[in-house]
Amino acid sequence: MNSKLLTLAIIEILISIGITVAIIFVSFKILKLLFFRSTTLRGDNMAFTIFTSGIVLSIGLILSEILPSITNVIRLSTTQTETIDTMTIISYSGLYLGIGFVMAIFINASVFFLFSILTRRIDEFNEIRENNVSIAILVVAILISITIIVKESIALLISALIPYPELTNYLQ
Repeated sequence: MNSKLLTLAIIEILISIGITVAIIFVSFKILKLLFFRSTTLRGDNMAFTIFTSGIVLSIGLILSEILPSITNVIRLSTTQTETIDTMTIISYSGLYLGIGFVMAIFINASVFFLFSILTRRIDEFNEIRENNVSIAILVVAILISITIIVKESIALLISALIPYPELTNYLQ
């Protein structure tokens, strides 16, 4: 058994769980604060529950592309001869999470903009507040579709920022 690899795996699992829970919690609070102050998840508004679930799923899909990059930075710091200090790891992690958060906001705003263009006479937030399940499902379907399409590009953007060590090209 490789104890260093086991320790690294446990650290990655704990970091992934901690970051995911924190980001989903903050996102839910922002969603409630900005759009649905008086709405609860108690079951009386199924449309809000569906809408919230879609946003959480979208954030989860984006995080599933970002967290491997954070763990790659941690792996690099433990396996390279040139050590990467803790502040560098934290700064790269913050950068990756910041990009992910901005992309989540951008994707959500794009979905609402697209939905507003497609349905000019419907106020989606008001419809969700009034428990219109069909609107909530349609908005969530568009949100998840766009997230699935864009998530690979987000992963490519994040992986381009990973501080890989420079390699010598012996073929020149």
